[in-house]
Amino acid sequence: MNSSLPFNYTPPTDNGLDILYQDGELLVINKPAGLLSVPGRDEDKQDCLIRRVQTEFPSALIVHRLDMATSGAMIIALNDDVHRQLSILFEKRKVQKRYVAVVDGLVKNSEGLIDLPLITDWPNRPKQMIDHDRGKASRTRYHVMSYDQDARTTRLELIPETGRTHQIRVHLMSLGHAILGDRLYASDEVIARANRLLLHSSYLSFCHPVRGEELEVNSVTPF
Repeated sequence: MNSSLPFNYTPPTDNGLDILYQDGELLVINKPAGLLSVPGRDEDKQDCLIRRVQTEFPSALIVHRLDMATSGAMIIALNDDVHRQLSILFEKRKVQKRYVAVVDGLVKNSEGLIDLPLITDWPNRPKQMIDHDRGKASRTRYHVMSYDQDARTTRLELIPETGRTHQIRVHLMSLGHAILGDRLYASDEVIARANRLLLHSSYLSFCHPVRGEELEVNSVTPF
């Protein structure tokens, strides 16, 4: 999918790693918006988070991904065994994730569950779409954090119960509340209201695969 970006890839300047948590087995890194999680196929898409991490931690392995345009907390394994155990936690949905987004319009309900199946929109990759016949189960819980009546926007906390590609972005669009700055799913007017996608991975919680303790990591939302 990384090779199919519908716009030029201009990664942010490398100002060093923003490490939120570190021990001998894993890292939690704050990924900047605009940076790929893993390299794309094309030569101009090799700069990415995992490559930057590997310059300092050569054994680093990617466990999960964030969309290029999304910022925030990402877990990185530092050896094969921890990578395997963390991957199992994600597969079994044992990693708790929270996101913050600012969306167009005033969301009517203070909280809710979006339960809409998603599938790749193959003619328009990397976009995803809702498909009730062929789509994979996708669920996102949300609650309103605040409203900006003047700007006609809503700040939401989101808890994805599944981890489909672009899940939060498509689900919010389906409510009629696209994320500001979303260059894939929003209208031109909504895109123009922010200089980046206003979606941030703000919280991760999981059982440490070696120490066995519950680890919670927060990342301050930069917007």
